[in-house]
Amino acid sequence: MTDIRRIDPGPRLSEASVHGDLIYCSGMIPEDTARDITGQVKQALAEIDSLLAKGGSDKTRILTAMIWLADIADFAAMNAVWDAWVVPGQTPARATVQARLNDPKMKVEIMVVAAR
Repeated sequence: MTDIRRIDPGPRLSEASVHGDLIYCSGMIPEDTARDITGQVKQALAEIDSLLAKGGSDKTRILTAMIWLADIADFAAMNAVWDAWVVPGQTPARATVQARLNDPKMKVEIMVVAAR
């Protein structure tokens, strides 16, 4: 049986779980919700970079990404940041949807699954 390792566990959720050769990251959100969509996406992606490193991986190993935007009108601005962040030829399967997020000032949440 493969062990499960929790990264930054809390009372409600872990920031990520590692099982076998996969890292399942929780939805990453911006720390500073006063920022615009560009700043919030950059913060969420930096959190993903950090979690993947803690799990022994990096963004080139992301298999899937799910992105929730509070306003789909931010799609182009989010994509500009995303496109600068991903490695060409190493882009994951991805879906992006509009959703009401738990903080009305939050503009984005991103969740990924990556290989180690």
